Amino acid sequence: MSDFPDSASRVPSRAPGPAPTPPTRGTALRHRLAELRGGGDVPAQPLDARALAALAANPGCRRRALLDGAGVDKTALARSLGSPSGFGQSQFAFMRGNAFEARVKADGGAELLRLTHGRLGGGPEPVPGESAVPDLAAAGPEGRAARTALALREATESGGWTLLDHPMLALDVAGTPAFLEPDAVVVHPDGGWTVVEIKSFPMIDGSADAAKVGAAARQAAVYALALERVAARLDPAPSIRHHVLLVCPKDFSNLPTASAIDVRKQLSVTRRQLARLTRVEDIAAQLPEGTTFDVRRPAAELTAAVEAVPATYAPECLSACELAFHCRTRAREQGEVTALGRSVRGELGGLTTIGEILAAAAGTAGDPDDPAVATLRRAAALRSEALAGAGAPGAA
Repeated sequence: MSDFPDSASRVPSRAPGPAPTPPTRGTALRHRLAELRGGGDVPAQPLDARALAALAANPGCRRRALLDGAGVDKTALARSLGSPSGFGQSQFAFMRGNAFEARVKADGGAELLRLTHGRLGGGPEPVPGESAVPDLAAAGPEGRAARTALALREATESGGWTLLDHPMLALDVAGTPAFLEPDAVVVHPDGGWTVVEIKSFPMIDGSADAAKVGAAARQAAVYALALERVAARLDPAPSIRHHVLLVCPKDFSNLPTASAIDVRKQLSVTRRQLARLTRVEDIAAQLPEGTTFDVRRPAAELTAAVEAVPATYAPECLSACELAFHCRTRAREQGEVTALGRSVRGELGGLTTIGEILAAAAGTAGDPDDPAVATLRRAAALRSEALAGAGAPGAA
C-alpha cells in the first residue's frame, strides 16, 4: 500500500447540485423586449387605453405591435428618425375637456348617473345625494387597482347606484400589467357595470363625428375588457354591459348629453389584438441579429431597424400613431396603395402598388378578367374620351 494515496482520494466528493433553472418563457420574452428598447437601463413606455385602441384600429401592423409590446418610446423614435410626429392633443382641447368632465361629474355625479339611467336603465332612478362615490386613493398604480377592485365588489353588494371616478384597472399585455384609467365606471343597482367615456367633441342632433365615436368606442372596449378581468375574480361574476355610455356636449352648448354605444365588435377585435401581442416574440425572432430601437443609436441604424419590421400604413394612422409620418413617407416612396386609404385598397383586389394600377389602366399589365382591372381600363377610356372632347375644335 502506498504512503501517498491517490490525489483523487483527497478531494471530498460533492453531490451534484441542482441544475440551474432555465428562464421561463415570460422572463425570456421580457429580456428580449428590453434588448429591443436598448437594454435594461431604458424604461418601458407603459401602454394605455389609447395605445391599445390604436392597435385594435390597425391590427395588421406588425411594426406597431412589436414597438408597443416592447415599450419603445415611439415619440422619441420618430424624432430620431427625422420624422417627428404632430400626434397629440392641444393644450386648449385638454383644458376644455377637463372643464367639461368636471361639469358632468359635479354634485356627486348626479347628472352623469341620470344620463346613465336614461340610456341604460339598470334599476330605479338615482336620487341626487344618495349615490355612492367611493374614495379610490391609494399608493401607486397597483394600490389604486386593488382599491378599485374592492370598491367594485362593495358597490355590487350594496345594490345601489355607485360612481367610480377615475378608477384604476390592470390588464395583462404581453406578460406585463398595463394600468388603465377610464373616465368613470358606474355600478347599477342590478349589479351591472358600465364604462363611461366623456369626450369634449359635440353631439349635434343626437349624433357625433363617426371617426371620433369609433375611436372612443375602441378605447372604451379596452376598459371593458379590463373590467371583465376584475369581474372574473368575483363569485358570482357581475355582468359588464357591452353598451358603454358616451357623454358629449349637446349641440353647441356645454350641456352634457349621452348615447349608448355597442362595443361588442371592438371587444372582439381588442381580444384578438392582445392575443397577437403575446406573440411579439415571434415577430422579434424574425429580426436580424442585434436589432435595437435604442433612440441613442445613429439615425441610419434606427431606420434599418424600423424597416426590418413590416408596417401597414393607412391615413388613419396620422391621428393615432407617432410613427405615422415616417411610415407615410415610406409608403409613398414604395407606391403602396394603402397610402390612399383602406377603402381604395379594398376596391383594388390584388393590385397593391400605384405602378400596378397605372399599368393595369393602360392595358400593359393585369388580367382583363379581373373586375378591378376591367374597371380601371374603363375609367381610363372614359378619361381619354373626356380629354379628347375637351380639346376638340369648338368645344366649350
